[in-house]
Amino acid sequence: MPKRRRYLIISDIHANHEALKAVVQFTKRRRYEGIYFLGDLVGYGASPNPVTTYMRRHKRVFSVRGNHDKVASGLETPDNFNAAAKHAAEWTLQKLTPENMAFLKSLPEGPLCVDNGVALCHGSYLNEDAYLFSDFDGFRNFEAGDFKICFFGHTHFPCVLEEADQGMTLWPLKGDLVEIPLLPGARYMINPGSVGQPRDRNPHASFGEYYPDAGRFVLHRVPYDVKRAAERIRKARLPENLANRLFIGT
Repeated sequence: MPKRRRYLIISDIHANHEALKAVVQFTKRRRYEGIYFLGDLVGYGASPNPVTTYMRRHKRVFSVRGNHDKVASGLETPDNFNAAAKHAAEWTLQKLTPENMAFLKSLPEGPLCVDNGVALCHGSYLNEDAYLFSDFDGFRNFEAGDFKICFFGHTHFPCVLEEADQGMTLWPLKGDLVEIPLLPGARYMINPGSVGQPRDRNPHASFGEYYPDAGRFVLHRVPYDVKRAAERIRKARLPENLANRLFIGT
């Protein structure tokens, strides 16, 4: 029987340990070749050390850094952050253990080539801090790289961009289970959404699975203890809106 490889695709955990635990619980009986992590372990949430420790100790993680990882570890200043994001980044900088601080600083800048024709990035293939929202953004990134599939995060919106003979198509991924066949002659940019701070009005943690041999991507959404995650934010005296938004996925 031919081997069917499977990879777990996660992004934008944002120090939400409750959401990460729900993903780990959901996937614990599944076997993966590895985890593709697309950046932003920290920022916004109140559990930066547990989520960073989990990723640091996992033996088969392929990671790129996110903009919050850079700022919260002191590699960059929060000049372009809004007030809530800046507050959370500065708080995180004070709370990280030395081991987790060093790990965040060591995360590589994307794009990172991890397999034959597969690339990982945070914002986009062209710029790790850029937001990729449109088919024009996709066109520029497809032109810039020779990847078959590029997984990206940053926007917190799960979506697929497909470049095929008939042109460019972008569509959002809605629902708690979505399966996407990957056509042999097409190229893709895929966002698995955010584990810890979804913004598409679905508060469930969002993540994906990639089956390279079967040519398939599957999006999953799982509920988690939002109330507990929000309580941690309030207890840490982080901005109230960072707690409230978790309940409605914005």
